[in-house]
Amino acid sequence: MVVNALSALAQSVRLQAFRALVVAGAAGLTPGAIVESLGVPANTLSFHLKELNFAGLVTQQRIGRNIVYRVDFNQMNALLSYLTENCCAGAACVVVSQRTDCVC
Repeated sequence: MVVNALSALAQSVRLQAFRALVVAGAAGLTPGAIVESLGVPANTLSFHLKELNFAGLVTQQRIGRNIVYRVDFNQMNALLSYLTENCCAGAACVVVSQRTDCVC
């Protein structure tokens, strides 16, 4: 799960789509709404959403004629927990000055 999730998020369009879905929260977003906000072609976005779904980071639900994508917050939190426990040996990560990496 961890390798697939990190691999999925390593691509910029997928990361942007994931961020948009996190912001949308439980309401989720349709692919059309994501296309508008990111400015990527629909077929390109479809590929990226499929990869996020395969990685277990998002779910999809058909509502009428639309498909709504949502972040699987349980999976996202599990990934964050795994990274915290294994990257930082259970210690809280601290941001140092302008750097964005964590110091354990």
